[in-house]
Amino acid sequence: MDSIFAQATATGRAGVSVIRLSGPQAFDIARIFCKLPAVGRTGLRAVRGRDGALIDQALVLCFEQGASFTGERVVEFQVHGGLATVAKLLSELSEQEGCRLAEPGEFTRRSLENGQLDLNQVEALSDLIDAETESQRQQAIRVLDGRFGDAGEMWRGKLLRAAALLEASIDFSDEEIPDDLSVEVISLVEETRASIAAILERSMMASKIRTGFTVAIIGAPNVGKSTLLNAIVGRQAAITSDVAGTTRDVIECRVDLQGLAVSFLDTAGLRESEDEIENLGISKAYEMAAAADIRVFLVEEVGEPLPIALRDGDIVRLNKGDERSSDVGTVSGKTGEGVSELLSLIAERLMVKTPQDVVAIRERQITGLRAAESFLGRVLELTHADPLPFELASQELYFALSELDFVFGRIDIESVLDEIFSSFCLGK
Repeated sequence: MDSIFAQATATGRAGVSVIRLSGPQAFDIARIFCKLPAVGRTGLRAVRGRDGALIDQALVLCFEQGASFTGERVVEFQVHGGLATVAKLLSELSEQEGCRLAEPGEFTRRSLENGQLDLNQVEALSDLIDAETESQRQQAIRVLDGRFGDAGEMWRGKLLRAAALLEASIDFSDEEIPDDLSVEVISLVEETRASIAAILERSMMASKIRTGFTVAIIGAPNVGKSTLLNAIVGRQAAITSDVAGTTRDVIECRVDLQGLAVSFLDTAGLRESEDEIENLGISKAYEMAAAADIRVFLVEEVGEPLPIALRDGDIVRLNKGDERSSDVGTVSGKTGEGVSELLSLIAERLMVKTPQDVVAIRERQITGLRAAESFLGRVLELTHADPLPFELASQELYFALSELDFVFGRIDIESVLDEIFSSFCLGK
């Protein structure tokens, strides 16, 4: 197997750049350039090229096989981050026999293949690298630390026990089978199915942490929706005018709201119109409002009929709060009065929707868990039959196990690996 190398830090000028070398010959190759420090210790070394000329004074760190990110022998060169310095060392490494530039995500792929990470941790690492908000970072960490994998191992252990009991029933069908055998199978399957269902329920909202929540600002024309959007994002994102019907399309602005990625939508004013173009915008407004996680309704008067029925979590605010005698339940995009309170309330309600426990965050995971839950439901149906069809129940149970194995990367994952790793940078 080739040893691979890449710059692990971002390209461009920097105070320090890290070049990572991983593979069975990593130590031997690195010794060509400098004297290596003891494993697990850093050492300041003069790194020289093949011609003996000094490339840089660098901190060098060595990891033994099984104790590195990839699970292989790894050497890291922490050099000064000048473009020429980094390019020179990379060029020297590329000239060594059995050493080549890593492909995107190859370090992480080797970590998976060497058992340092499971498939879900690999995806979580990708999410951690891409995280833009604190909630995205926290969610990625929860998967990366192995808690989702621990849940999978628990499910697998229970279902393997249930499968063993069913297999025993098949093998010894001519003998008397204990009455409590099917009771234990049912208990194991019910517990596992309930646990999977609970994670699936949380996961539907948790996926929003990766993709972002949406908050639609709804109201009649000229009620101040665009002005409010501008106040929320702190810039002139939407055109404001005294002319009703100015906003004819959905304007979307993404912000980091207390660690949550939230897209605020300024929608067309909802009214009856004979303008064909405006009607298209109104239709789009209804569509986006239906899909939004929270709707903020701006109204002129208390008790004003709303164009869309309220849902749990929706917020109603009186517009032009700067012109009213009371600031209770009001907001003003013009002066900013009530905007911070509105944003705090939105964040609070989104936080309530956000699970802080183990969840599945990728569509691949959710699809597999749904399939496993369905197969386990079929197992339970069969176990209540009289007589119990052990062979059929066992087959459905193995189908469920296969789905879980796919979710946790035990089997049949080659088709998804290339897509996953292609999103990584060279140094990962």
